Amino acid sequence: MEKIKIATGLYYMDIPEIDMRILCGCPADSVKHLKKKGLILTKEKAGVSYETGPNAILLSDLTIQNGGFSNLAEFPVLHMFYKQGVIIPGHPNNTGKKPLLIGTRSQLTSQGRYIFRGNYGLADVDEIMAAGVERAEAEEMMRMKLKFAYGHIRKTEELLDYLVVEGDAVDIGGGVMLSHTGLNLYSFHYGGETCEVDLNLGQNETYELPYSLGYYQVKPEYFSIVHSGEGDGWDPNRPCMSSILTFQGRIYLIDAGPAILGSLTALGISVNEIEGIFHTHCHDDHFAGLTSLMLADHRINHYAAPLVRASIIRKFSALMSLNEEKFSDYFNICDLEIGKWNRVDGLEVLPVFSAHPVETTFMYFRTPWAGGYKTYGHLADIISLDVLEGMAGGDGLSRKWIDRFREALFSPVDVKKIDAGKGSIHGNTADFASDKSGKIIMSHSAESFTLKEKEIGSTTAFGQIDVLIPSRQDFSMKTAANLLRSYFPDVEMEFIRLFLDCPKEDFSPGSIILRKGIPCQYIYLLLSGVVEAVDADLGISHMLSQGFLIGDVPFLSEDKPSFTCRALSPVSVLSISSILFAAFTQELKIVEKLKQTYTKRLFLHRTGLFGEMLSFLIHDRIARLMERESYPAGTDLAKLAGEDILILEAGSAQLKAGDVCLGSLGPREDFLGAEGVLFGMSAFYTAVTEGETSCYRIKGAGLLEIPIIQLKLLENFKKHIGVFALRCCPRWEKRYETGDKRKDGLRRGIFGHLESVVSTLHGGGDRKLLARDWEALDKDFRAYVKSLRRGKGCRDLERILEKLDFWRDRIPGEGQELDSGFLEYLAARIAAYLINGE
Repeated sequence: MEKIKIATGLYYMDIPEIDMRILCGCPADSVKHLKKKGLILTKEKAGVSYETGPNAILLSDLTIQNGGFSNLAEFPVLHMFYKQGVIIPGHPNNTGKKPLLIGTRSQLTSQGRYIFRGNYGLADVDEIMAAGVERAEAEEMMRMKLKFAYGHIRKTEELLDYLVVEGDAVDIGGGVMLSHTGLNLYSFHYGGETCEVDLNLGQNETYELPYSLGYYQVKPEYFSIVHSGEGDGWDPNRPCMSSILTFQGRIYLIDAGPAILGSLTALGISVNEIEGIFHTHCHDDHFAGLTSLMLADHRINHYAAPLVRASIIRKFSALMSLNEEKFSDYFNICDLEIGKWNRVDGLEVLPVFSAHPVETTFMYFRTPWAGGYKTYGHLADIISLDVLEGMAGGDGLSRKWIDRFREALFSPVDVKKIDAGKGSIHGNTADFASDKSGKIIMSHSAESFTLKEKEIGSTTAFGQIDVLIPSRQDFSMKTAANLLRSYFPDVEMEFIRLFLDCPKEDFSPGSIILRKGIPCQYIYLLLSGVVEAVDADLGISHMLSQGFLIGDVPFLSEDKPSFTCRALSPVSVLSISSILFAAFTQELKIVEKLKQTYTKRLFLHRTGLFGEMLSFLIHDRIARLMERESYPAGTDLAKLAGEDILILEAGSAQLKAGDVCLGSLGPREDFLGAEGVLFGMSAFYTAVTEGETSCYRIKGAGLLEIPIIQLKLLENFKKHIGVFALRCCPRWEKRYETGDKRKDGLRRGIFGHLESVVSTLHGGGDRKLLARDWEALDKDFRAYVKSLRRGKGCRDLERILEKLDFWRDRIPGEGQELDSGFLEYLAARIAAYLINGE
């Protein structure tokens, strides 16, 4: 066995004797990482060219780690199918052996549903009609979809083999045994060898980019296009096709492919500067960056046609194991009407339905200008005219639909970026030979362009900009004015102008802005870019973004800075003299108001939950609602959290569910209360203090309005539920017996229902079976509670019963995604309650 570390959280296990090659972990751009390491090569067999690569994938136990998706198996699986050829009829690698997907039941179920949506989007006419499409049009769309799918919509389990690894060692093939030894910890055994794989990310680790981008300072123009990706899902050297549109100083994304956060950082843009995303479709090379946008301190606007968004939400919900309604917790829903110009804050947007395996629109963007309009066309993803014409006919597309598509495709504009990826589902540059657009840019390809193609279209590179209308004003100063007005709402504008007259300063990547322990002469208002706040003594590395005040806490406390702040990207700040800031705050008698929260804000800066990507305004608001509390040894903090968050300032606590240890809780980085804020219920575990302990209580009300906070709460919850599920499956064990035969009999029956619910949940989620199991669980648990005579007045039991009622009536119909994360939690909460012998 040979284990190769590919990148952070990504490994490759090669066992050549039995032809087994396992990709361990599959975060964004895994295939590109493998190519960069030389583990994917082009070979030829029986006269057929193909690529080498993994034939099995070991999934992470966790959906998200440190804000990034841990399991994005769509493109690694597509690579096996089409680049390696295992699904192509007549290909020498198509031996009938299916690729292998390995992991926990919950992750296998989640990935199966997510891959299904990535293959097909909406899967039948009814789903398409539910997105607002008339039946005749929906039937035509479905005929097109079936053309791409070779006539059949196939479930993922028909294409892949699944192998569950949760408890004892299992044979994964060829005599290789795999043990699941802990959360994200696996052990391979073969031929007398043992090899360990740890898929956990460290506290300050994130998934890596497979390429280096350099750095660029983007200046928002009146109307411009910043080219942020020209490759495809296989190109190891460039990001996937995407663009950043700036309009009247506002910044919009067109799609969010893998590693979008790295692209934004390279361009000197933080996620908090993004106004919205225009989303074309749900394939991973345009979709996988959505979690990065969830790291903002505000809900980013999601602009898409309802038809396209329906497939995006289905895929998002499957991947996150969340109910579909949860999408709007992270994004503002902004509908676009297909085939019509839609006004978006002065910009006009035309989505055009495209021929593609999943619901897709390419888009045109325009604004009035001298002599008419300035227009940009973003044509991702399209198909060639040859493939399009092959779909014409009774069982395909109508001539009217094809003519309408061709007319929209070749509409002349100032700048048009086209999908030039060729093949059966992408565009062909040759089709645009007669296009009258001012500039055609070839994109979405990892291959070199031919001489003929170079006669038709231009190429561009990451960070290059097409300015359609230049700006005559500095939009960053408008941003500064808005930020200062929000920070000091009661202050007259004449005083705000004092600050606006301060110099604007730029820092290059790697520059130190503020050094720990050195008195600062300035307070910096962060206008654009990303700053890293570092404290090596505490092991802290947090990202700061637009709206953060750097240096105000040491100024107010008359202390030296406790962090070093360094530019992680090109950064622009407003440099405010500390002398001017002092005179300003004293003159307006607001210095004491600011001092009231500076100690609490310093504590927030040092926490994992609130330490990054939050503006001064949000920190100040949270600080005013937090209180310091102290508790003696032996106190269960989990019961005291309620629907608030508790973060330890000093001391420690042990987390347990019955006799199952879930870990320990220390100061700052971890917290309690995610379940209360997310679900309105207490934790399924105890958190007992080991000595005198102090903590801060942060009110839960309003925290779910902040996307990055909600995402971190969800990540924390899933980590705890993952440990619990691994160490304590919901099945009855002899060690749970209390000696009371009547009670133990009731509890044993409830555990049987819990096991059935979880098994059904992870076995495809048959709604009728799940509803039946849920009803039986509800009935027997109520009987158990009644036998205890504790149902009334016991808040925990009341909330469990309330949630049982709620979900019994809300188990969705077939085809809709379940909030399986919450259902798992509720099962764990009941199991923990029974294990504790309550």
